[in-house]
Amino acid sequence: MNKMEIIAVIAAETGMSKKAAGEYLNTLTDVVTEGLVNDGVVKLGFVTLKAVDRAERQGRNPQTGEAITIPAKKAVTAKFGKVIKDAVNA
Repeated sequence: MNKMEIIAVIAAETGMSKKAAGEYLNTLTDVVTEGLVNDGVVKLGFVTLKAVDRAERQGRNPQTGEAITIPAKKAVTAKFGKVIKDAVNA
């Protein structure tokens, strides 16, 4: 399911226009992003998103086999709730 399909479902389920549903989805994305940047954790009930630090590590260039250093960075992890886990495994 892509963004446009999600917007269409939101519009159909709520009765709002597709434009309003798109604005709603964009606002939600902005709020979640801001929460991860500022607080590091966003709990939505069905999923918990967490910003984590990845340490610098060694890797290999697959074309040359040369050792390279992969720099430290932040990443986002997702832990899904029981409802989603059960639905996917049903």
